[in-house]
Amino acid sequence: MGAIVERKKTDGKAHYQAKVRLKGFPPQTATFDRKTDAKKWIQDTESAIREGRHFKGTEAKRHTLGEMIDRYLGDVLPNKSDSMQRDQTTQLNWWNEKIGDRLLANITPALISEHRDLLLKEIGSKRKKRSPASVVRYMAALSHVFTIAIREWGWLEDSPISKVTKPKEPRGRVRVLDDEERVQLLKACNESSNPILYTVVMLALSTGARRMEIMNLAWGDIDLKRRVAIIHETKNDERRALPLGKHAFKEIQKLSELRRIDTNLLFPDETGKKPIDIRNPWERAIKKAGIKDFRFHDLRHSAASYLAMNGASLAEIAEVLGHKTLQMVKRYSHLSEQHTANVVSKMNDKIFGSA
Repeated sequence: MGAIVERKKTDGKAHYQAKVRLKGFPPQTATFDRKTDAKKWIQDTESAIREGRHFKGTEAKRHTLGEMIDRYLGDVLPNKSDSMQRDQTTQLNWWNEKIGDRLLANITPALISEHRDLLLKEIGSKRKKRSPASVVRYMAALSHVFTIAIREWGWLEDSPISKVTKPKEPRGRVRVLDDEERVQLLKACNESSNPILYTVVMLALSTGARRMEIMNLAWGDIDLKRRVAIIHETKNDERRALPLGKHAFKEIQKLSELRRIDTNLLFPDETGKKPIDIRNPWERAIKKAGIKDFRFHDLRHSAASYLAMNGASLAEIAEVLGHKTLQMVKRYSHLSEQHTANVVSKMNDKIFGSA
């Protein structure tokens, strides 16, 4: 029940202390200059407590954004992949440094928008302005922290970041090796002084796997009977199996014959504790092959394009690459148009006859 107590200030003016006491909940108090405001506060507070809204608002006034991020870094992030932990730690520490001292109740869409724009203007770790895609990832990291605080901790009722527009990302780059470039690149890799470069590039081209997915492979991830490699640490945090084609399988077999006994990694460095760094051998091979404007990640685009040109559907390409939706593989849709046309043609012949 609510109660109002009238009190006098030192200057003789009246003020009103409102109290709300509901069984099973701690008492709530507030002071107002007008009795009508005190009555309204009692009604609103009692309603909010009964509906489970009041104490969420109270939690938002008790905790700062920094506290929310620290709890997330300690309780939630350790359950994610190593690469995700590295990236999100950097991203969330940026938010913590900029506005971590603000109460959650004071984190508004306008404040986040202001810092979104700051992210776009700042010089990042690569000594150039962050791309819109990078800023989207910073916002996504913070958004998930808010989601956990709302759903699991009851610190907020809704997320202010959900009302902020994300920067528009440019269309994804698609650089694909043509037939001549592919031959020249594989030749240069095969002639490299680095003994594993050819195998790594072959795996990237034949499976569409990312560089670190390949480099982190361990022998326990390889099933020679089923001819698959299991990727445990992926960008979307889900395991997936990479089918090993004939050529990739032969390379893995050759590698197994030279397997070191002091490490479980397929591609270890001298210590055997981490993967070998292939960046310099890769750059030399690209230069020797005479290929311009091509990055290691473009091997993944090349693999996806080859799949599309050989009749794979967008859903099949997404499955191979490990994408949860078709959005990311729509960039290859034009390459599978002939396959789609053939499918439609076969369907028409089936239902209408060849005539």
